[in-house]
Amino acid sequence: MQIARVIGTVVATQKHRKFEGAKLLLVQPLTMDDKPRGPALLAVDALGAGVDEKVLVVMEGRAAGEALGRKFAPVDAAVVGIIDTVDISE
Repeated sequence: MQIARVIGTVVATQKHRKFEGAKLLLVQPLTMDDKPRGPALLAVDALGAGVDEKVLVVMEGRAAGEALGRKFAPVDAAVVGIIDTVDISE
């Protein structure tokens, strides 16, 4: 699982039937100090996250599909949580 920020939405009028009703988001993984880390990813969202929100993203296909309640869906990344706060103790 990793922390990311939603940086955009993706609209697809034609998509796999397992994605009917699901939102597609462009998310940017973040370092612990909120800096971009690596390339942006396309993630399926069933929670209703919005642009600029921090989210938890699961990156394993099977786990991502099951987290969405869409077994055997062709998913690489899924939003599984919307983050309210992050506290780091050092």
